[in-house]
Amino acid sequence: MAIADWHSRSNSDKKLFGFCPFWQTSTTATPSSSASSTQNLTTSSSNPHVGVPNSSRPATKTVSYVARSLLPPRRRLRLDPSNNLYFPYEPGKQTRSAVRLKNTSKSHVAFKFQTTAPKSCYMRPPGGVLAPGDSIIATVFKFVEAPENNERQPLDQKSKDKFKIMSLKVKGGIDYVPELFDEQKDQVTVERILRVVFLNAERPSPALEKLKLQLAEAEAALEARKRPPPDTGPRVVGEGLVIDEWKERREKYLARQQVEAVDSV
Repeated sequence: MAIADWHSRSNSDKKLFGFCPFWQTSTTATPSSSASSTQNLTTSSSNPHVGVPNSSRPATKTVSYVARSLLPPRRRLRLDPSNNLYFPYEPGKQTRSAVRLKNTSKSHVAFKFQTTAPKSCYMRPPGGVLAPGDSIIATVFKFVEAPENNERQPLDQKSKDKFKIMSLKVKGGIDYVPELFDEQKDQVTVERILRVVFLNAERPSPALEKLKLQLAEAEAALEARKRPPPDTGPRVVGEGLVIDEWKERREKYLARQQVEAVDSV
């Protein structure tokens, strides 16, 4: 009877544990299985990518790339004018336009011009580096072709020619070279695409007056850059001989005194 009771009790225990598979698994786990599970946990904690499907990892990168591409680019430069380049309409002549560029970021920024009409347009300067808060007025030169069959070009109309201004964040003290934009293509931002607009050179307008002021300011800045910096240090004569100003005056005074003494004799 004891053996029969034991068998019946063991069968009832099996039925009871059958309703609780979690307990059954934990109680019946062998040492080898627990060791393997511990090893898997250790491996997964040391490498976060273990157990993650390969398709999910590039998917996350692709999602972040798409999210960045949908965001508007952060502007580093503020342009004035912001959308157009105004040129006086003078057929058969080379005319000038101007645009002010100001670095509104907290880092040094390199800028570069590109145009769809390189044969008839060029920029001065074609590129450069601006420190935070600095600005420059770039001058744009364009040859205005004469209309065919003596037809007059409609004024205040946009031309097919365009100018693209690009920017790139750089380190302070770096010299501008066009190759910077080729080496770091992924970091280049297109600031603006400016269209050419012709103005009537014989009719005063706010845009024409503003253009004249900017061109005059650009010429003054160019002349200032051409002048050599003022020499504020001591004068050097001969092989490193430094002449003190007060010593020079004293020598002149003594020489003058000697001449007066000779004349009095």
